[in-house]
Amino acid sequence: MAVCAVGGVRGALRTGILTAALTLAADQITKLWVLFGYEIADRGRVQVLPFIDFVMVWNRGVSYGMFQQETTLGRLVLLAVTVAAVVFLSVWMARESSRFTSFGLGLVLGGAIGNGIDRAAYGAVADFVLLHAGGFEWYVFNIADAAIVVGAALLLYGAFWRGNGSAEAKTSTTRIEG
Repeated sequence: MAVCAVGGVRGALRTGILTAALTLAADQITKLWVLFGYEIADRGRVQVLPFIDFVMVWNRGVSYGMFQQETTLGRLVLLAVTVAAVVFLSVWMARESSRFTSFGLGLVLGGAIGNGIDRAAYGAVADFVLLHAGGFEWYVFNIADAAIVVGAALLLYGAFWRGNGSAEAKTSTTRIEG
């Protein structure tokens, strides 16, 4: 039984690390392409699809542009919060035995690291995807932001709905009546 539990943790950890690495790579590659290849800042707003535009925005705050920080101290505080979140998520992932949860953690972790790299390198996070339809425009975001939102949604789903019917929960509560 202990071997299965350890194997489950290792498999879940591999899933989480791979997810975080792929998320981080996708985020940084797209940002480098936008900043230095496609150079959206020089092009202004570029229509990609009828409902997706690329537009360069430097986010000096957190999600949805909240808590904008123009000072060095403010940026360092946001960077420190990011580092603390990365440590917390990494410890959680290392202890997690569910691949589903580790996948969600990997998305959040990869996104947090990607945005943290931006904040450390540029003093702000590079956002460039703008969704719009029927006169409504969503906030400008990047791959890391999308990964964090999807990962958080998966973690909530796992915590509130998936856990009750999972194989792990059934295995731990199944008893042989005799």
